[in-house]
Amino acid sequence: MSGDIRSGMPVLARHEGEWRGEYIHVAPDNTLIDRHGSHLICAFPDAGGYDYVQKNIYTWGDGRREELDFPARYRSGRIWWDNDRIVGSAWEIDQRTIMLNWSRKDLPGSYLYEMIQINEANDKRGRTWHWFVADELVRRTCIKESRIV
Repeated sequence: MSGDIRSGMPVLARHEGEWRGEYIHVAPDNTLIDRHGSHLICAFPDAGGYDYVQKNIYTWGDGRREELDFPARYRSGRIWWDNDRIVGSAWEIDQRTIMLNWSRKDLPGSYLYEMIQINEANDKRGRTWHWFVADELVRRTCIKESRIV
């Protein structure tokens, strides 16, 4: 399975590995909502029912920790999620950019768009999210990450 996704989504394949960074969430007026550390693991398993698996580990200064798994399947040039938390997809738009669109199942009427850029050396990336609820922008998230493995 992983061969098909690697050839079909070569930019996504460049994200394989582990990334460390920081998420900064702001309100539409740029007021800080939340800030926390992140460790993401992006993998293309050779076995199992998924073509792509991402594990997100978030940590806060007060000791809180959250771990989330986001398995996805590849079809029609995209990866697709449908799990307890989100439903959506990701696709490539050029040689360094991936776009995502998903809805949070725990936030009725929501949809989010994410844009991810990876640098030419494949060791730095920037990500931005735009959160909408009832077609109104309610939050933005800015993420800066570096590859650690």
